[in-house]
Amino acid sequence: MKVTITKLRKELFRLIDGVREGEPLEFSYKGTIFHIVPEVKPSKLAKLTRQTVIAPAADLGETSGAMLSEMQAEWEKDWAEL
Repeated sequence: MKVTITKLRKELFRLIDGVREGEPLEFSYKGTIFHIVPEVKPSKLAKLTRQTVIAPAADLGETSGAMLSEMQAEWEKDWAEL
């Protein structure tokens, strides 16, 4: 992204966050063009956020078997309609 030095000064932290995500930044100052790029491009996996499990199967106890049977019946019904 090309920006002016004034915009760089005003929005420095937001623009640097973009660079951290892999977006190159270009600005000029007194006729000299500067390029800011991350040293190492972050992987897509690094951007993933952790999700918590609401109710792990181990905590369901005896209800997990009944719930699994009900879910399987619904899946079979859905697949039969295709």
